[in-house]
Amino acid sequence: MNVNFSLREYQTHDVDALRHSYRRGRRAPLYTLPTGGGKTIVFCYIAKNAVNAGRRVLILVHRAELLRQASRALTTWGVPHGRIMPGEGLTGHHVQVASVQTVVRRLARIAAPDIVVVDEAHHAAAATWQKIIDAYPRARLLGVTATPMRLDGKGLGVHAGGYFDDLIIGPSMQELITQGFLVPPRVFASARHLNLAGIATRAGDYARDQLERVMSERAIVGDAVEHYARHCPGKPAIAFCVSLAHADAVAQRFNAAGFRARRIDGAMNDGDRLAVVNDLSSGNLDVMVSVDLVSEGFDVPVCAAAIMLRPTQSEGMYLQQVGRALRPAPGKTSAFILDHAGNCARHGLPQDERLWTLDGRARREAAPEVIQCPSCFAMLPANTRVCPECENTLDFSTIDAQRITGAGNMRTVEQVDGTLIELTPEMIEARRRARAAEVGRAQTLDDLRVIERARGYRRGWAEHVLRARGRRTA
Repeated sequence: MNVNFSLREYQTHDVDALRHSYRRGRRAPLYTLPTGGGKTIVFCYIAKNAVNAGRRVLILVHRAELLRQASRALTTWGVPHGRIMPGEGLTGHHVQVASVQTVVRRLARIAAPDIVVVDEAHHAAAATWQKIIDAYPRARLLGVTATPMRLDGKGLGVHAGGYFDDLIIGPSMQELITQGFLVPPRVFASARHLNLAGIATRAGDYARDQLERVMSERAIVGDAVEHYARHCPGKPAIAFCVSLAHADAVAQRFNAAGFRARRIDGAMNDGDRLAVVNDLSSGNLDVMVSVDLVSEGFDVPVCAAAIMLRPTQSEGMYLQQVGRALRPAPGKTSAFILDHAGNCARHGLPQDERLWTLDGRARREAAPEVIQCPSCFAMLPANTRVCPECENTLDFSTIDAQRITGAGNMRTVEQVDGTLIELTPEMIEARRRARAAEVGRAQTLDDLRVIERARGYRRGWAEHVLRARGRRTA
């Protein structure tokens, strides 16, 4: 079957950038594009062209849902392929979509590929993935991910212990929203006191057993149901929870309130998981309550709300979760982000500009601060003295200017009341303008480094901005 690909303009540009990377002698470029931007389409296009040139391609995924998703895309675009997964064997096709867990047991039986595509490449440092990649030292690699860092914030570059030697960055989330390829988020930030002081950090994130006790409090679970009913009742939603017990409690409260909710988790068999996803897509389910699943790679465009009930120190996990709600769908004009976990305060708004590198997230010398205007509830940079939205003067000597503060790996939200306040597009734009203006006023490298430390940017951001200014004025 001969099917012509129809790439978006930015996808065509990014494919050219990847080709240029290989021509420059790079073996393993990493391609980053926000969730919903069409990474699968890009690597299917590359696979199609590779097959036409007589090359073999192995596409690695880590969940059955992702395997089926890639397989559907290849079929749509007329790429003959095999599927390596439980219950399916090898074929003679030059393209194979493979479950990592299955292919690692069949390495001796698989013809060596010329190209290995690593989907959700932020997992590539895990031992199973490493074993597969190391088995094909002569193959070119192509990593794709929406969040080019490990979930613990470490880098994916060769010098950071990863595999990738070049970074190709597609359009930002805000650019995709502006172009209509993603829907804008409507962010409601919790004003309930969420005290995570004393919660231990394990493997780069909050200790689950301790976190479960906090997030399972009846008031917090009740708020989740109440605010869903207030802001987006009946809209297809995904709630992100800490544990199975926490998810069960959340699902029970939603069901008791008259909404249809079901838990979904990695221990379920493929058929049961697929049934839950299909029920959400078809309108037979209101809320899919997730534990360690659906954070990445799931294509459920009808999802219109992300209910955040799991605080995380991982910016990558946060962005993956938020991204589930941003895909466009008929009749869908925006996405509701109901943040009961303080993640937006911890990591910034979803569409904030992020400077990605292969180094991952540098350790923050000073944690970022965001304040909430008590008059209009706009979320603003901590150094704001007059709210650009309502012209209210912010008094830091009282609780009138609610602070969201951070210290090292521990963050607390010093706020009261259980109401979620919507961050309107106007508030978000005012925040963006204020932050951009602050950078614009910084004229020296030292000035920029002050901002770099205050906002928790990766080391080198200040130098990057200064170099960019030089290119624009050259």
